[in-house]
Amino acid sequence: MDHSSIDAPGHRTEYYRIGGTRDDSSHVKKTKLKPHLKKQWCIPAKSSAEFVARMEDVLETYALPYDPEIPLICMDEQPIQLLEDSRPSEPMKPGQVRREDYEYVRKGSCSVFLFTEPLAGWRHVQASERRTKADWALQIQELLDVHYPDAKRVRLVMDNLNTHTISSLYETFPPEQALSLAKRLEIHYTPKHGSWLNMAEIELSSMTIQCLDRRIGSIEQLQREITAWEVDRNQAQKSVEWHFTTHQARGKLKHLYPEI
Repeated sequence: MDHSSIDAPGHRTEYYRIGGTRDDSSHVKKTKLKPHLKKQWCIPAKSSAEFVARMEDVLETYALPYDPEIPLICMDEQPIQLLEDSRPSEPMKPGQVRREDYEYVRKGSCSVFLFTEPLAGWRHVQASERRTKADWALQIQELLDVHYPDAKRVRLVMDNLNTHTISSLYETFPPEQALSLAKRLEIHYTPKHGSWLNMAEIELSSMTIQCLDRRIGSIEQLQREITAWEVDRNQAQKSVEWHFTTHQARGKLKHLYPEI
């Protein structure tokens, strides 16, 4: 099984060439300014009891052993802009890369829902025209009734969006069905500005790099592309190996904890 290793709070480092090479930075003293580097963080600057409470809840959930009767599922969604070539592209040739015109035609937008069970190396991706409460509720119904019909309940880690609520089930289904679905959910919300705690975000990042690095002009084409990516990644049993623990968080992110 192939793994992506996570052992520290998520951040991205972006490089901007202004002369020289990327490796030049290794010869620069730590005290010197480095305008070619920028770090983006998704954590609050000040202490927050609410942040650490949700963070530790998610980290403790990740530390639980594998249980096929109560699988751990991470869920995330991502907006996608549909783009089409304004002129036919030129196919690649020996010694020449594929060429496409810089102009493109906007064909609207849609959303992608992604569910992943990290400990099983499984994920499922579905394109949707919208990202409403009903769309989320229908995705949850499919998750529970189609993909995990025999699970007692599902531990679901996701962002705290206004559509990601039990009330969305009641707005979409009859109360008997909504309650039946809700009773099989054990929801763990990531904190605000703490989306890096959601392993589904890592899968979305991989999908974007490996699958969406081209212009896609329709939701049908998008679904074909992401389904092919899903099948290939599931067959390869690619997964995420999470190392960051509550104990480490209390050390590395001590400034986020309230002083008592």
